[in-house]
Amino acid sequence: MQFQKENILVVDDDINILELIQRHLRSWNYHAYKAVSVKEAVAILRDTSIDLLITDLKMPEVDGFELLKFVSEHYPKLPRLVVTGYPSVQDSLVAIKSKVVYLTKPFTKDELKAAIDSTLPKTCAETKTQNHQLQKEGYGDIIGVSEKINRIIQIIERVKDNKATVFINGESGTGKELVARAIHYRGKFSRAPFISVNCGGIPENLLEAELFGYVKGAFTGADINRNGYFQAANGGTIFLDEIGNASLAVQSRLLRVLQEKEVMKVGSQKSEKVDVRIISATNSDLKDMIKKQTFREDLYYRLTVVEINVAPLKDRKEDIPLLVDKFLLKYGVEYKDRFVKISPEASVLLQRYDWPGNIRELENVIQRAVIMCDKIIEIEHLPNALKFNIYFSNEKLLPLKEVEKQYILKVLNATNNNKTKAAEILGIDRKTIRQKLSE
Repeated sequence: MQFQKENILVVDDDINILELIQRHLRSWNYHAYKAVSVKEAVAILRDTSIDLLITDLKMPEVDGFELLKFVSEHYPKLPRLVVTGYPSVQDSLVAIKSKVVYLTKPFTKDELKAAIDSTLPKTCAETKTQNHQLQKEGYGDIIGVSEKINRIIQIIERVKDNKATVFINGESGTGKELVARAIHYRGKFSRAPFISVNCGGIPENLLEAELFGYVKGAFTGADINRNGYFQAANGGTIFLDEIGNASLAVQSRLLRVLQEKEVMKVGSQKSEKVDVRIISATNSDLKDMIKKQTFREDLYYRLTVVEINVAPLKDRKEDIPLLVDKFLLKYGVEYKDRFVKISPEASVLLQRYDWPGNIRELENVIQRAVIMCDKIIEIEHLPNALKFNIYFSNEKLLPLKEVEKQYILKVLNATNNNKTKAAEILGIDRKTIRQKLSE
């Protein structure tokens, strides 16, 4: 079996140097990735298994020092080779506490090869192990290490290469569309279309035409023949989010698609064959809707051949740190052009909160905090809703004697003014009841 060469990422704002190193790497049969900025490099590191980083230091906006700091914390075992035309900065590398191999520009092809050979063999196996571990922390855009996330990933692996209908159930903001996209893009149909439709965002009288298309003259304003989302998704996947919002008329047409594998445009008498995998999702209780006769039971069973339940964030809090890291990276680079951190005290607050808005709420909180902070998110940058609050009752405080009298009256009322029965319940005699009520 042919030995697979390592993936090497080269980062330099000098296009000539970038292409020169890339040519050398390819001549040695390495897989070369190139980036002209730190932002682009971070995106590649996030999505690709890299075995060696080669980077310049002096770059506009975010420099190579920031990239080395980022790599030392997020990918500590990734070998680093610094190439620069400024030898005086070598002393600054000590402050980064990052073990790197150093190469000064200009360098020969042999010097570059020697530098790579001195770095890569010693650490490549460890790096591959680390990258494998990092991949365990997520699945595409699905981030998490909890048992509930692992269970979802296992189901996705089972269904991604077939076209069985999948039903995704979960609260709003839990990432149901991410699960649908993972099913499509991780499978063998990934090159085919993926069409996402929010059934709750389209007016009821238009949803039917949008899904199945229409012919000219079918209704007022239908001036041309038009395909719908199902025709657009032919060969691939259609994701019907908030399926519970679909009218009974639309549900009947969906049932026909599932049974006959064909659609009929609004206003047409001619059916068209389609080859589409249907993934649907909702945060509604469809079984309750079936009881109320607002959702078809036969359609429900057609849609739920495979069912995936996405747990709310409060039930998988061990995934919060990984999600926070993802959003810190995303919005730190986007808003600050640098890497923002979060203090341990602020992290505790994020773990303590129950997140009724789930991942969407967490992302919004981190996005705002990144904007409000300088380099580190502190407790002061988080919303008050996440912080500890003392509950002060608005109920009027009464003297103990008055509270006692009110409770005796409550017991008497419950016993139909039977003083003997009330005395038994209160543990006092009838005379004491009279005394307390007269005080």
